[in-house]
Amino acid sequence: MPTDVESIKFSASGSGGFRFAAKAAHCIEKNRRANCMQTANQILCIQHADPAAEYAAKTAYGVPLQPGCSPVRISGGAAIMLRLFLSAQQHSIRKGVDDMPDQTGKNPRGKIKASQKQVWKRGYRSNGPSTSMKVRTNVVVQAVVLLAAFGLIVNLARIMLVEHDTYTDMANSRQFRTTMLPAARGTIYEANGGVVAQSATVYKIYLDPGFFRKEMALVEKRNEELKQAAQAKRENGETEPPDIVSTDEVREQLIAYLAEILETPEQTIRAAFEKENNYVVLKEQVEKSRADRIIEFISNIHVAGSARTISLSSIGRASDTKRYYPQNELAASVVGFTNKDGHGFYGVEKYYDEYLSGIDGRNVTARDANGNDMPYRYSKTYPAQDGDDVYLTIDMTLQTYLENELTEMVNQFQIKERACGVMLNAKTGAVLAMGSVGGFDANEPYEIYNKEIAAEIKNISNEDAQTKARNAAWETQWRNKCVTETYIPGSVFKVFTASAGLEENKINYYKDSFSCTGSIIVAEGTNPIHCSNRTGHGVQTFEMILKNSCNPAFITIGQRLGKQLFSQYFDAFGLTEKTGIDLPGETSSIYTSVDHMGPMELAASSYGQNNSLTPIEMVTGYAAVVNGGYLLKPYVVSKVVDQTGNVVLSNEKNVRRQVISEETSEKMRRALQFVVDSNHGGNAYIKGYKIGGKSGTSQKLQGMVNAANAEYVASYCCFAPADDPEIVLLVMADEPNKSISYFGATVVVPYARRVMEKALPYLGIYPEYSAEEETHKDISVPLLIDTPTADATEKLEKYGLKYEIVGDGSTVVSQMPITGTPVAKGGTVVLYTSKTSPEPVQVPSVINLTLAEANQILTEAKLNFVSKGSLHEDARVLMQSEPAGSVVDPWTVITLDVGHDEDAG
Repeated sequence: MPTDVESIKFSASGSGGFRFAAKAAHCIEKNRRANCMQTANQILCIQHADPAAEYAAKTAYGVPLQPGCSPVRISGGAAIMLRLFLSAQQHSIRKGVDDMPDQTGKNPRGKIKASQKQVWKRGYRSNGPSTSMKVRTNVVVQAVVLLAAFGLIVNLARIMLVEHDTYTDMANSRQFRTTMLPAARGTIYEANGGVVAQSATVYKIYLDPGFFRKEMALVEKRNEELKQAAQAKRENGETEPPDIVSTDEVREQLIAYLAEILETPEQTIRAAFEKENNYVVLKEQVEKSRADRIIEFISNIHVAGSARTISLSSIGRASDTKRYYPQNELAASVVGFTNKDGHGFYGVEKYYDEYLSGIDGRNVTARDANGNDMPYRYSKTYPAQDGDDVYLTIDMTLQTYLENELTEMVNQFQIKERACGVMLNAKTGAVLAMGSVGGFDANEPYEIYNKEIAAEIKNISNEDAQTKARNAAWETQWRNKCVTETYIPGSVFKVFTASAGLEENKINYYKDSFSCTGSIIVAEGTNPIHCSNRTGHGVQTFEMILKNSCNPAFITIGQRLGKQLFSQYFDAFGLTEKTGIDLPGETSSIYTSVDHMGPMELAASSYGQNNSLTPIEMVTGYAAVVNGGYLLKPYVVSKVVDQTGNVVLSNEKNVRRQVISEETSEKMRRALQFVVDSNHGGNAYIKGYKIGGKSGTSQKLQGMVNAANAEYVASYCCFAPADDPEIVLLVMADEPNKSISYFGATVVVPYARRVMEKALPYLGIYPEYSAEEETHKDISVPLLIDTPTADATEKLEKYGLKYEIVGDGSTVVSQMPITGTPVAKGGTVVLYTSKTSPEPVQVPSVINLTLAEANQILTEAKLNFVSKGSLHEDARVLMQSEPAGSVVDPWTVITLDVGHDEDAG
């Protein structure tokens, strides 16, 4: 190292690295780069642990390190500060560079002035930097420190304020272990306390393929040990063979067993064993009994030819919950179902999901540095709050009556777009029964319930088209048709027009008359609108226009009201708004507003052909017509009860408004009862009961070019008792097969009547027969078995029944019809006095015959009958319980539905 460089006494403040950096800068400024590089290398090797020195040599000045020198890293902040410091030092040195000696050693001129405040002596350097150098350096350093402090503050603010939750969660995830404690979903009960939906514990069966392979490796290892032991014994003269277990046989036996008990294809189970991951779910929602059998099996596996047993830990189970619906498809569209996450999907399950779900609990445990749980005192348990129980207003007995008849109607008339029905408590708005057919089984909601549609979807070759069709089928069967779809009501709607006309005194119940010529021209230049009776009904009273369902008469009432009043009552009956029923997916009606209503729109609306309503809107509006004029809010849940028995929610009668007066409502009840009692058109008549009702048949004309190709909707709305209504029932069939029949009076009314026949006695409403009804009252066949023949015949004569004796005995051993069967007065009972096989008879067809004609033919065929519906002499048989050509025992009772196949009543 040159002597002149070593003699320089540069007392820069800071570390040795800074002093070296300044010294190196001075050398370079004097164009002594080679010497300086050598000097730098020597000093760096001596002071290689100094970060600043290394930075100056290696980075700032490009000085290469000598072999054997160890580089030392410095932080980015120190490097920046060093760069700024060196820059300031170089600037100061440049100012006095001309006055500095060009080489080290003695200076002959004595004192040399390097700068204003810096004096150089011969052979010596001043003790430190000048004041200006210090000031500049301090400013730079302070600026850097402030900048770094500002950055630190900003970063801390971001972490503490903006990303607080993120870092908190990160810390908690590392410091605490949280175990979820799932809440049990609440139970859904029907009105009588029967379970409709309930959760139960099930299990998820899983496999660890990697661990299974390790277990098999241990078995193989044991096999080798036994082989070696057997070999040693053979050398000692013993011949006992080793007890070897084939791992392949264990695997195959296990796969076959799991495939059978889990009802899963063997190839699926086999593929799970071949996976590389450590967790494969073999089957979810496995019942406890099956899960227990699996655990028992894997704990004690026997292989043929071996006395050893294999116990596996690679197959396990995890608890889960499954929702069970004991009623299957009954009320499925009302109840809904849950998805895989356990949350409600459609129906009450979805609408009341917040109550049913409950609140999951947690078990929080602190963890140590190794991830192990800390002792008990560091844990905290927050117990789960089980879901609340929900009680429906639905009575499953009434629901069964309704859905059974809907199903028969769908099958009989081949209804394409499903059928639905609603039974409402007329005084409270509580829904007693609500069904959509075809629907689905709530336990298997993803199974397409309609077998024909399922077969069609299966035959679709295009995968995307098949998926689209499947999704559409699911959506259709899951929807509650009573709430989520609209239909054109047709003549059923006429009760609203009539009520508004009476309330506004536009018609007089007792004095008004309406003339029907078979059609009416609404506006000049338009086509006439026809009545169902093209020849006309002539002059009619108010009651008669309802009975005859006369379109021109109701158009006249609509014209008297005018579009303003008509629209006002249309809105008042709740037909422009959702009912607010506590079910998801309620849709809105489609109607013509007053601003867009012309003469033709008013006319069509007046008789129910222009507007599209939901069935739930229709039945709640109808209830307002007959219950005194009070529009009610319908509901399907009566109360919600928590696990301690407290009622947390209660639904009760909710009157939205009064639409018509009690007087008008009483007149409408009387008129609608007349429609049924007049024994013409409406065959909902039930002997001994006061029934009111109105049928309807509407065309689906939207988008139709040719009305002749239009499909139809048949519906019927009735109530009972007519003088003090307890229930209102609406039944609707969407697109019955036109080649069979499409009139509401034929398609829907008989099934609505059957529901009422069963529902009224069940609700404690019993028949009261008038004198006329007594003469047509059906006779319940008495018990005659083990009765002397003479006594039996005497009893039958007393009941007004005929008899036929078969056999030579003196005591009745069997009878036909059996005890309790209703038979029309004058029917025949066969008394068997000895054991014999009666010769069967063939059922004739009596469809479209009058009741008198049907009676004669059935009697000749040795068959009894009972009639349901109209007793009017012009009424015809619409349906018979046993199809023509079927073979039955003599004097079997055939049920006849009697009425008129037309849109009347």
